[in-house]
Amino acid sequence: AYLTVSGQLEAETYACAVRDVYTFGPTFRAENSNTQRHLAEFWMLEPELAFAGLEDVINCSEAYIKHCLGAVLNKNAEDLAFFSDFVSEGRADLLRHFLECDWHKVTYTEAVECLLSASERGDAKFEYPVEWGCDLQTEHERYLCEKVFEGTPVFVTDYPKDIKAFYMRLNEDGKTVAAVDLLVPGIGELVGGSAREERLEILEGNMKKHDVLESLWWYRELRVYGTVKHAGFGLGFERLVQLVTGLENIRDVTPFPRYPGHAEF
Repeated sequence: AYLTVSGQLEAETYACAVRDVYTFGPTFRAENSNTQRHLAEFWMLEPELAFAGLEDVINCSEAYIKHCLGAVLNKNAEDLAFFSDFVSEGRADLLRHFLECDWHKVTYTEAVECLLSASERGDAKFEYPVEWGCDLQTEHERYLCEKVFEGTPVFVTDYPKDIKAFYMRLNEDGKTVAAVDLLVPGIGELVGGSAREERLEILEGNMKKHDVLESLWWYRELRVYGTVKHAGFGLGFERLVQLVTGLENIRDVTPFPRYPGHAEF
């Protein structure tokens, strides 16, 4: 028996057959991450869009989240008042700000330059050093959206290929991939997505490099028999609930949290 880490690869087969699809279900991680934003079991929404690219991922994820925020503001005013009184003062106003403001977009390279400049000026001191090619940590993500972009969500795009998954589409520069993370204040990453690599030769080389060509033979064949350009993203549902409620610990937004060393229920 196996536990799923994502339904994305299977969703791609459907998207190339019937166009836009999504999956929503429990997802598991075996990482030893004891933080306020990680669970060993969580629920993830994963849309997959046919005939789409990175901009479509950005537009779809922003539209979806803003739709959710609007629905909560319109239908759950009493609940938001409770959270504003006892958890996070002014929560409704903050959600309204997220709904009405323009969300920013920067490349990974621009984000690293911002972080390096802040560190050199003494405006920020990071536990994890910043350099081009590093995987951005929570402290970096939160500094970007809370300090650099003054409390508004920001999309970070075009990450180095060596720190991203084999299925992400290679950009023309040969060094980065068409990937995006959405960073939000108080949480960090809420959405992660990419354009998928539809070019057989490039995908096959990536799969060989990551030693998955044999185990994921059917995924390679999807590019042989009827592929199209497609893209998608994953959104952690519990982190979305954190965004709405203002609760700082992700273990407080799910009835029976499971995290490393704890699966009693």
